[in-house]
Amino acid sequence: MKSKAKCLVFGLSLPFFCHAQKVNSSSVQNSVHGSYKMQPIHIQSRWAKDVGANNVLKEYPRPQMVRENWENLNGLWEYVITDSSQTVPNNYTDKILVPFPIESALSGVQKKLMPEERLWYKRTFQYSKLPTNERLLLHFDAIDWESTVFINGKKIGQHTGGYENFFFDITDYLIPGKNELVVKVFDPTDQGPNPHGKQVLNPGNIYYTPSSGIWQTVWLEKVPAKHISSIKFTPDIDKEVLNISINTTAETPDLTLEVSAIQNGKIINTKKQLISRDKSATSLSLEIPNVRLWSPDDPFLYDLSIKLIKGHNIIDKVTSYFGMRKIDIQKDEKGSDRIFLNNKYTYNLGVLDQGFWPEGLYTAPTDEALAFDIKAAKAMGFNTIRKHIKIEPNRWYYHADKIGVLVWQDFVNPPHQLPEGSKQIFEKEVKETMDQLHNYPSIIIWVLFNERWGAYDQQRLTEWVKKYDSSRIVNGHSGELLYVNDQLRAPSRSPWISSDLTDVHSYPDPRNTPGQAGKAKVVGEFGGVGVSVPGHQWDDVQGWGYIQVPPEELKAKYREMVNELKKLELEGLSGSIYTEPYDVEGEENGLLTYDREIIKIPITEIRTINNKLINQTTGFQLDPKFVLAEDIDTKDNDNRYIELTTAYEKGERDSSFLRRLLLMAIRKKDQPQTTLIGREYINHLKDPYSKENLIFIDKITRRSTDKGFEMFQSNAPKVDAVLGANTVIYKLKGIIDREEVTPYLNANSSILNWDSLQQAITNKYGDIGEELVLGKRMYYSGINKDWESYGKYFVLYFRKALHHPDYMINNVTWPLFEHVNDAKVLSFAADVMKYCIETWDKQEPESFDTYANLLHKINKSSEAIQWEEKALKIRKGNPDEKIYAETLQKMKSGQPTWPTNN
Repeated sequence: MKSKAKCLVFGLSLPFFCHAQKVNSSSVQNSVHGSYKMQPIHIQSRWAKDVGANNVLKEYPRPQMVRENWENLNGLWEYVITDSSQTVPNNYTDKILVPFPIESALSGVQKKLMPEERLWYKRTFQYSKLPTNERLLLHFDAIDWESTVFINGKKIGQHTGGYENFFFDITDYLIPGKNELVVKVFDPTDQGPNPHGKQVLNPGNIYYTPSSGIWQTVWLEKVPAKHISSIKFTPDIDKEVLNISINTTAETPDLTLEVSAIQNGKIINTKKQLISRDKSATSLSLEIPNVRLWSPDDPFLYDLSIKLIKGHNIIDKVTSYFGMRKIDIQKDEKGSDRIFLNNKYTYNLGVLDQGFWPEGLYTAPTDEALAFDIKAAKAMGFNTIRKHIKIEPNRWYYHADKIGVLVWQDFVNPPHQLPEGSKQIFEKEVKETMDQLHNYPSIIIWVLFNERWGAYDQQRLTEWVKKYDSSRIVNGHSGELLYVNDQLRAPSRSPWISSDLTDVHSYPDPRNTPGQAGKAKVVGEFGGVGVSVPGHQWDDVQGWGYIQVPPEELKAKYREMVNELKKLELEGLSGSIYTEPYDVEGEENGLLTYDREIIKIPITEIRTINNKLINQTTGFQLDPKFVLAEDIDTKDNDNRYIELTTAYEKGERDSSFLRRLLLMAIRKKDQPQTTLIGREYINHLKDPYSKENLIFIDKITRRSTDKGFEMFQSNAPKVDAVLGANTVIYKLKGIIDREEVTPYLNANSSILNWDSLQQAITNKYGDIGEELVLGKRMYYSGINKDWESYGKYFVLYFRKALHHPDYMINNVTWPLFEHVNDAKVLSFAADVMKYCIETWDKQEPESFDTYANLLHKINKSSEAIQWEEKALKIRKGNPDEKIYAETLQKMKSGQPTWPTNN
């Protein structure tokens, strides 16, 4: 094995460090005791081993506003999962390590939280009564998604939002001695109105495992009754001032704020000002002489001291830091609109960082790990990170400021279908995000929408964000035009309206964007080149990428892409974001593996390639103490297939060897070997019906001759109990279709004998086979516009397949509504749509509309109107609102809503 490749990070001194004293341990003590063990996981980062019940993210969590008296509440808590009707539980089943999501291995639990369930946390602590002029604040840096907090059985507040900091003043709820803290969590993940990023209940491809519940630090803070509650500052390098806005809880005007800027330990300017008399924020401008600018080349940070003073007494004091930088769009010497940093054109060479960890999911195992991804990006020669559809803990941005990278910060999009309430929730969370992250100089761009995911009111929202924070660039829609293999997925009427950037996504190869006056050109995503690294995969069945290449070809492909970027820069391109810095679960298109152990292009070589686009100054100098990752072994790949097959033929039967050879056979599309080795591998398993083994067997089962097909067919209830309802029937139908039905239909398209096919498949595979063919008969009847047969087979198919359909119910029911007039068939179809809505499409206006039209056609117009009104309400403000409104009017006036020329 090769030695670890050593890489750099940036030996830069920083004037500000987060240091804070904890509240006296005799005042607050955790009473939860018990053993902790991380749940098993087949890959993990090097930092996972450092986590324990008494070593959980101990660092001060709010580096932009530091106080001395605080207490970290991370550690072992009690928990229980209940249904949604449960009041505060009396019994808690087990322990959970806060702040790791319950789905993560580091939580010690690793369980999925369903939307109909509630997650309860509990811990107790000792409390000594505070003086009357002090208060105790309880901080939650992030809980996904809705949380309700109780102290000593009393509800003290509720919060919604999975990414925002919040706190409660709990002083008046405390009693001397033992106090009980309970937190109730509801997280619908991708089934509610909440922004949830890439978290889904059924992860795969570009979507990942959820992170429910507490996922950032929980802490206590002792403050004076009259204290500084928030600070906001915006640098103006042209005027050499820092504009500051400070809020306090003081209600009397006899208090003074004293603000000092500090450079290398020396005060360079101080300003005093009476607090505002009308309870608004106190604003002031602090001159910064001989400004030293912040940039990736020189990420210099000033310290900031803020004191609240009465007479000669300091009532409250916080420390902070700031960077002097400016970001805007200016024209270069050739008249092209470019991104300018500190009045200088700066190409943004970036990576798409999604912020996931194999053992912690949303939560990095340690603070060192949190900083690692930023250090790694800069070590590889990038100066920019696009933080993709996730808001990180405050310390991530602190590290970005300190290390010196430019950050494009995505807002977390609303759900794609925009269910009721989602727009209001999204806009609330966008404002809270901007408030929370305003002071970090590394953040230069707000990204409003991504690839049309939940996009709406783009012009209004883009202009609102620009007005709310005029100190940053606004990317109104990253990837509004998406190209895959040089093909545009969907056009847009007026792309990037009111945005500061024109931003395309282009996979795999980069391309330039159309020019628009006053807007810089960027390619917001490109790359997506998949490279699998055995032994370092979340799922060792080959992962996802827009394209897959052997390891030895990645460097050449990346060099080719950067060369193309250089040409595009000459045509006006100002920035590019490569997908991605590290693999994420099933996505294997990272430059590093998911466990951050292997780099797929040697560090010196990728730095040399990236140097074509940005000049790697002293700010990019490598630190020999920083270990990035081991270089990939480009020879240990599928080219060894013949070698390993020979070893198998000679008798090698180690289980891990069989698994690797089996996966090679699949990638080589060697089906006979896949079937042979797969059968032998399964026979080696001690517990083939464990969840982990069944997931793998499901993925390697491709043919009816495979061992997995036999297992699933003969033990369907046992498999479904582990993998989920209807897993077996979907799996088996897919294989039967590929092997038997589709080849027959392709070979006999002109002379189909459906009855013969149905009988043969039913005889061979029973009810599953018959159900499959009935669905095909329905589908092909529609293709041939034989609507009488379509209605017949619709009924026959859904009598069998309603609970596990192969087709989108709404999609196959709509043509039946339009073309079939048999009242019994229409009534049956209405029942099918009702079940579909109750089970799956609970917030889908298209399904409401189909159901309403069916009801209207079978003379249940009163009920139809109610459902069409629901559909119209959801689509209010969308381009198709008029269509729903016209349909509703026809229903109310008794007109047919279906074609009358059938």
